[in-house]
Amino acid sequence: MTNPDPIDDIHIGGEVIRLGQFMKFAGLLDSGGDVKEAIVDGHVAVNDEVDRRRGRQLQLGDIVSFEGRGVRVSA
Repeated sequence: MTNPDPIDDIHIGGEVIRLGQFMKFAGLLDSGGDVKEAIVDGHVAVNDEVDRRRGRQLQLGDIVSFEGRGVRVSA
């Protein structure tokens, strides 16, 4: 039995952040264009559900998954 990949906590310094901003802030992708493409193409999940809204408001505790990496929004 293998352990799931660890989830990194990313401190945002507040309580909410938009999905596109968070992906760049967390270092999942470098450019806004790449973030937009990944989200629109359905390659990004929030709390294990694909979300195609770049402007989605993330809350503390939400987990964003992209290419096998998971990052959690934390204060």
